[in-house]
Amino acid sequence: MALETVLLAVGRGDRERVEALTATVTDIAGPAGATVVLAHVFGEDEYADVREKLDIEPAAEVTADDVAERYSTVREIRATLADAGLDVVVRGGVGDYGDRVVELAGEEDADLVVVGGRSRSPTGKAVFGSTAQSVMLNAPCPVTFVRGE
Repeated sequence: MALETVLLAVGRGDRERVEALTATVTDIAGPAGATVVLAHVFGEDEYADVREKLDIEPAAEVTADDVAERYSTVREIRATLADAGLDVVVRGGVGDYGDRVVELAGEEDADLVVVGGRSRSPTGKAVFGSTAQSVMLNAPCPVTFVRGE
C-alpha cells in the first residue's frame, strides 16, 4: 500500500499539540512524498464565532475550507509543513468533530489519519466520550494517535 494522502485532523483543542502533530506528520508524509490534507473541523457554535472573529460577514458566501485556511492554528501548521517541503491542502468542516473527520478521510481517499488527543481515564472516556477514539474506530483507513502532554 502506497502512502499518498495523509489527513491531519486538527480542532480547537490541538493548539498545544501543534509541534508534536507537525513532527509526526513530517516524519510520516515526508519520506513517502505524500500530500497532507490539513483538516480543521469546527463545531457549529465555534464556526459562527470564528467567522465573527475573522470579520467575515454573516451573509458572505465562504466555505468551511475558506474559514479553515484563515484560522491561526491552521496557518501555523501549514507553514511548518510547507517549510518541511510537504504539499499541503487545507479542508474545513462543520459539525461533529469525529464524524466530520471520518467523512473527510473518505472524501479525500486518505491512506492515513493523524489525530491528536490527551490521555483520559476509562471513566473520563465513558462520561465525556473520546473524539479520537471515535475516529480510530470509524475511519476508513489506519489512524495514528498523537498524545498531548
